[in-house]
Amino acid sequence: MFKTNITMKYLHIVLASIVFAGFISCNSSSTNTESAATSVEQQPAGDQEAVSDDVSQKDIVKIAIGSPDHTTLVAALKQAGYVTDLSNAGPFTLFAPTNEAFNKLPKGAVDDLMKPENKDNLREILEYHISVGGYKQDLINDGQAIRQANLKNITINIKDGKMTVNNTAHVVATIPASNGIVYFIDEVLLPPSK
Repeated sequence: MFKTNITMKYLHIVLASIVFAGFISCNSSSTNTESAATSVEQQPAGDQEAVSDDVSQKDIVKIAIGSPDHTTLVAALKQAGYVTDLSNAGPFTLFAPTNEAFNKLPKGAVDDLMKPENKDNLREILEYHISVGGYKQDLINDGQAIRQANLKNITINIKDGKMTVNNTAHVVATIPASNGIVYFIDEVLLPPSK
């Protein structure tokens, strides 16, 4: 009988411990589920460009977004619907005109291009700034033609270590990206007329 009482007490303690552990586990699981749901709700909508990563090398779009000198380019990429495309794996080469480069265009030209009815023209111009492939300066030859996303060529010239595009746009900075390379340029490249 003494042994039975100890066994019964032990059994009650074990059962109480199991019930208590289950109760805590359920509450913890509920809290974790709520945290996960809250975390998912707080994440911005979007595709690859919406991924937040402060550790890895930035992609082409994040480099442009992070540059105060490229707000016009970023607005144009958004208007044309190319942010997601240029956030993907690539590799791409982006010849990125600065705000000053856009300011050199005739007055009202940028505003006109940003209108929804001119989206095709805006895309044509932006595609003339994008190459599929990673073209590093040390692998480019003077006079080399590079096919752009709009299927028209640009010509790269290199003199005294300085690179120009179509003999007009000077490369003012070169930034490697996780999905290619960005060349900051001081002129907007206008595709040859059809």
